[in-house]
Amino acid sequence: MKNSRKQSYLMSVLMICVMTITSCKVTSQEPAKKDIVIAKNAKWSDKMALTLMKRHPESYMIDDAKKPKWDYVHALVLHSIEELYKKNPDPRYKAYVRSYVDQFVQPDGSITTYEFEKYNIDLVLPGRLLFDVYAYSKEEKYLKALQLIRKQLSEQPRTQSGGFWHKQIYPNQMWLDGLYMGEPFYAEYTAKFENGKSFDDIAKQFELIQEKATDPKTGLLYHGWDESKQMPWANKETGNSPNFWSRSLGWYVMALVDVLDYMPKDHPKRKDLIKYLNNASEALLKFQDKSGLWYQVTDKAGEKDNYLEASGSAMFAYAYAKGANKGYLPAKFKKAANKAFDGLTTVLIKKVDEDGGITLTNCCQVAGLGGTPYRDGSYEYYVNERKKDNDPKATGPFILAAIELNR
Repeated sequence: MKNSRKQSYLMSVLMICVMTITSCKVTSQEPAKKDIVIAKNAKWSDKMALTLMKRHPESYMIDDAKKPKWDYVHALVLHSIEELYKKNPDPRYKAYVRSYVDQFVQPDGSITTYEFEKYNIDLVLPGRLLFDVYAYSKEEKYLKALQLIRKQLSEQPRTQSGGFWHKQIYPNQMWLDGLYMGEPFYAEYTAKFENGKSFDDIAKQFELIQEKATDPKTGLLYHGWDESKQMPWANKETGNSPNFWSRSLGWYVMALVDVLDYMPKDHPKRKDLIKYLNNASEALLKFQDKSGLWYQVTDKAGEKDNYLEASGSAMFAYAYAKGANKGYLPAKFKKAANKAFDGLTTVLIKKVDEDGGITLTNCCQVAGLGGTPYRDGSYEYYVNERKKDNDPKATGPFILAAIELNR
């Protein structure tokens, strides 16, 4: 009888232990992001980062992705969170970035879903995330992955004048977007691993696009330039696309301020890059709306279906603020950056969710040139491309601008 009772007691204890362990396992598998609290008095940079982490519990889910993909849109947001971590070392930020990198980088340094042979310069941008991970882990696989991305740039097809093609499928074309996709990675790599040997080539990319794509009347740069002048969208005399798209200009000025982080102060081309940044910034300032924002098609305020667009405005706010903070731009641009950021937070963030999450509206989801279906670069094309709330091309620069403005 005693043995029976003892066995019964032991069985009960065992069941409780099993239930406790099972319970703990279930709890540990719950996404920790559900516990994220977004405080009302948090800085805008933290509010946006935490909103995105709460909405996308795994970092590969950014942009509502259903499966992991090595992609520039994830990299843009994660780079901004990486920068935020330097100001606010919340371990969740570091872990969120690292989880993306480790999803892809294999023990041999290969990168899953990365399609090297497509020579798509967009796929260089995620390589920026590898530098810090390698610096603090010292694991060779990250160095090999960095070398693989660098190899793409070594083999990237070029225009006859030496500019990187945007993609293998877009021969002879440079797009403003490509300057941001490739050059900041290129600059950091050559500074850290090549004793700066490639800075002349990096400067050449900016020189070409500045020379070929700048409109002499407005000072703005066209979205794309086709050296062959064969594309239907290309001007038969200049090779330029027909319109000014704010986000493409945003990519360009962001590329300049980020590359200047690595360009040595005594490098003869440094002053040229600062001049390009000033020229573009002055030209853009003339088109800043009274709200602080910029229109989707930069120079056509008030025309049918044009709208105040979030991603370009956030990119300009970031480049202006960083440029002024670093001394590349006059102080007036810091004021213009704050005005832009006020526009983003008062005009385009129209509501705060019950959990404190924020939503940035009027984000152009995507725009390009050529391809299938064909994109002609017309005014009608840009203003009718679809929009997406909290699109990564807007939220990443929003976080970067908030950091530079300490807001």
